[in-house]
Amino acid sequence: MKVLLLHAWPLHERMWERELALLADAGFEAEAPRLYGRGPSIDGWAAQLLRESEDPLVPVGASMGGYCALALARRAPERILGMVLAGSRADADSWDRRRARELQIAELRAGDAPPPVLPSDPTLEDLVIAQEAMRDRLDLRGVVSSFGGPLLVCIGDRDDVVSVEEAQGIADSALQGTLEVFTDAGHFLTTDQPERFGVVLLDFLSQWRT
Repeated sequence: MKVLLLHAWPLHERMWERELALLADAGFEAEAPRLYGRGPSIDGWAAQLLRESEDPLVPVGASMGGYCALALARRAPERILGMVLAGSRADADSWDRRRARELQIAELRAGDAPPPVLPSDPTLEDLVIAQEAMRDRLDLRGVVSSFGGPLLVCIGDRDDVVSVEEAQGIADSALQGTLEVFTDAGHFLTTDQPERFGVVLLDFLSQWRT
């Protein structure tokens, strides 16, 4: 079994450096692939990731990475043992969210990059293409409701992108869904509360410890 750590936007795979070390120390095989440079389709990203490994997977997706985790479960549910969604949602973008992304894409193309939360080196084109992929992603609420493995939904109670109520709805709609609320945390849980996130992640993964 491999733990697949899927990064958020506008961050990149190095956001998971602490978790990679933590999982290695605990005896888990883990990988943090780069999602940028894989084209304009999150479903396409999932197809590439599935070709890159034949292992059973437990994807851990932060925000954008959660969309990719769900795309993996849509394409190959038999290979996905469980999932963690951190600050992510399952539905497609609403009209308002699509409009907000269009504005952000225009700002990026004009050269106004958002300030990174962690040291980050994606190009402006990387960020634009990823925003387009998120804008055009599928509604995967049906994947959540039909997924047979355990699904852990993590959310900060100060997340300004996904509400606690939305996260609760995702967990409630899953066959084996649970919700973990991080008090006084925002959208990026690995930045706001890395120690607690590590504890929660290891506890979730312990069910596959051999």
